Amino acid sequence: MFFILSKTIAFLLLPSNFLIACGLAGVLLMATRWRRAGTRVMVASIISLAAAGFLPVGNLLLHALESRFPPWDASRGAPDGIIILGGAIAPRLSRDHGEPIVNAEGGRIIAMGKLARAYSDARIVYSGGDGSLLGNQPAEADFVYPLLDSFGVRRERVILEPRSRNTAENAAFTKDLVKPKPGERWLLVTSAQHMPRAVGCFRAVDFPVEAYPVGWHSNRQWDLAPRAFADGLEQLDSAAYEWLGLLAYRLTGRTSEFLPLP
Repeated sequence: MFFILSKTIAFLLLPSNFLIACGLAGVLLMATRWRRAGTRVMVASIISLAAAGFLPVGNLLLHALESRFPPWDASRGAPDGIIILGGAIAPRLSRDHGEPIVNAEGGRIIAMGKLARAYSDARIVYSGGDGSLLGNQPAEADFVYPLLDSFGVRRERVILEPRSRNTAENAAFTKDLVKPKPGERWLLVTSAQHMPRAVGCFRAVDFPVEAYPVGWHSNRQWDLAPRAFADGLEQLDSAAYEWLGLLAYRLTGRTSEFLPLP
């Protein structure tokens, strides 16, 4: 039930979808005796949508997440294991075109190849199943091996975890798969904005990990400059999705803290 609700409610609450829905509701109200209220709702939604796209709200919210965990310090020594979370491969496109298609989170895939070469003795896990609402798409993990071939990384070095549908399942299923031993050091590779929620999920299942964030979408310094409408709205939707996820996971006990720190 949580999986279904998380997919549907999150979709409806994304700022772009929510504001457009409010605007449409205002238009419908204008055809009734509540015309004045409908006009106000429609105007407010248009102004809010413009502000969401042109103002750096999304960038600021992303920056707060992406600056939570610093880049990993390689001077601490080689890790025992490396976990790459799914979200970087588009399963439907990959199936339709017959080859792995990497999306905007491809930094996770690049990190997998880089770390596999740098730490030849480390165990590597790619955790990513079918995260679609209907469960009718192939698992992300199904398309990892061809990518490894292109990187020159032996397939037997990477363990696939194809069952997980969300971050909480990434943590639980990966722990069951690798059975980490006390004292082992495991890297967790995911997008910088997703790292707080991911670390929270792994801590909740008592699996200590070290953050290896990738794929930043905001600058290191606060950026207050206006931006193209589509870019600003995309950033706000992306940030809102993560903040909503942090709240939902904390309320349902899937993380032990709302906004984890290193």
